Amino acid sequence: MSKSYPIFGKKNGMMNIDSEKLADLFFTCTPDGFIILDMDNRFLRVNPMYTAIFGYEEHELLGKNFDEFGYPGRDAEILEQVKQGLTFTNLKTEGYHKNGTILYIAASFSPFKDSNGNVAAVIGIFRDITESIRLEKELKKSRELYRLIIENTTDLISIFKNNRKKTFLFASPSHEKWFGRPPEQIVGRSLYDFISAEEAASFSILLQKYERTGEPILFEKEMRTVQGDTIYLEYNVSPIYNDSNEIETFLAIARNITDRVRNEAALRNLDRLSIIGQLAAGVAHEIRNPLTSLKGFSKLLHGGTSSEKQEEYLEIIQNELERIDIIVNEFMSLAKPQAIEFKKGQLYSIIESTINILQPQALLHNVQVKTNYPAKNLELLCSQNQLKQVFVNFLKNAIEAMPDGGNVYIKVKLIKSNRVLIQFKDEGIGIDPEIIGYLGTPFYTTKDKGIGLGLTVSNKIIQEHGGEMKIDSQAGIGTTVSIELECL
Repeated sequence: MSKSYPIFGKKNGMMNIDSEKLADLFFTCTPDGFIILDMDNRFLRVNPMYTAIFGYEEHELLGKNFDEFGYPGRDAEILEQVKQGLTFTNLKTEGYHKNGTILYIAASFSPFKDSNGNVAAVIGIFRDITESIRLEKELKKSRELYRLIIENTTDLISIFKNNRKKTFLFASPSHEKWFGRPPEQIVGRSLYDFISAEEAASFSILLQKYERTGEPILFEKEMRTVQGDTIYLEYNVSPIYNDSNEIETFLAIARNITDRVRNEAALRNLDRLSIIGQLAAGVAHEIRNPLTSLKGFSKLLHGGTSSEKQEEYLEIIQNELERIDIIVNEFMSLAKPQAIEFKKGQLYSIIESTINILQPQALLHNVQVKTNYPAKNLELLCSQNQLKQVFVNFLKNAIEAMPDGGNVYIKVKLIKSNRVLIQFKDEGIGIDPEIIGYLGTPFYTTKDKGIGLGLTVSNKIIQEHGGEMKIDSQAGIGTTVSIELECL
């Protein structure tokens, strides 16, 4: 059976030196404030940590009453109960520093009994928890703020695991408002339960792209609300890493951008209609030429020509009809409504289609369009009609920049394994350096009949395709428009 010795006192008439050393060591090294009070609540001993916590010197406390230092009355009541033999642990209380500031304290009080079992003193242990209480209050305040934001925001906020099923861990109440699904019907289910197989494949491509490039995961999605309305959402998906620098979860925030999408669609249609109006004269001129040939050779066929001549004339007529068919089809493809749908498309066929549309206007202005492609045809994940609208804008601008004729060079160059550079270069009048900074501003134009939306819309479409646009120009030398896009 182990022996215990009182901290103060004698054994067999002799002071126990080991106990004294042990007490001094404990008083000096303990990380908590430690005090001993006599039965009148006067300080008998205080350790350095206690003085550090409350800011008093030891000589200011010894012999003074515990109640004199601004402690709440509850502690005085507790001391009386401790003298009756009760013990109190981990009491959350408040104390006051010497300078008057409030301290949050975790305190314990226990009786110190003499050899006869009578309470001779009170031991108090104090730990300063002011900082942790402050952080706890700030955390509680932040949680309350986040709760208010999440409960009242119209944005869709969700968190899902980075596992095979992409399991939802959280969904904001706004999901119920928009789609009639309360959070409890979403949490625990897979992301793929709510999207089509095609959308799942597109999302997987975006995740792979993020892992490869680190680019933000941004995409738009058309959805139908519980009221039956069609809305457009812009999703921003951010990865959340664990301590091992591995993606543990994803935070997805979706914002309603329906008004913005509709405004952009209106601007694009306005720009497209403007292009169609300006191209109409050139198309009419180009169709008139083969129509003249058709009329002439039709009359010759009625003139009783030989069978050989008839065959020759019919072949010419067939070629002219095919030429008209190509021009009209390309013109109609530009004029018809354009749905934003990304599919695989051949870059060269999009460019050639653009050239076919503008060939009549190029002939009217005595402009030659010259192309330079790599041997390998390149595929893009794109909206072909929208890219065609962009290329029409740039090629039309190049043609109009050369009223006296000239050459337009279209050059395609693979600059990285998955990036392609497309350049439209003219030999026109160029652009003043002071004006270049304004290009792309809605409704700003240098043309007499322009509406100032071409570059604005084109730049937006290129950005939606993950690309970049740059314009370089020198007055009197020409302009080069460079487009960088991602290819497959």
